[in-house]
Amino acid sequence: MTFTAGTIKRIHINQHQIRKNNNTGCRANVITVQWKNKSYPVKTIAIRGESAVVYSPDKPLKCGARVWLETTAEVLATL
Repeated sequence: MTFTAGTIKRIHINQHQIRKNNNTGCRANVITVQWKNKSYPVKTIAIRGESAVVYSPDKPLKCGARVWLETTAEVLATL
């Protein structure tokens, strides 16, 4: 899947899914790409340009993430 350049993409790790995977033995995707008001769980990502790590403890994302990677570059992802 390709997330096109020009719009903001926020990428974070879902720690709750990591815990669930550890407890159940599942291997569900733990990387989430938020793009155009939707969330996409993916296995791997490649960022084709600049990005920044954002720490925002006072204003987390709607999902609760306080640290995420933010980019407007193209992002290639494996579902």
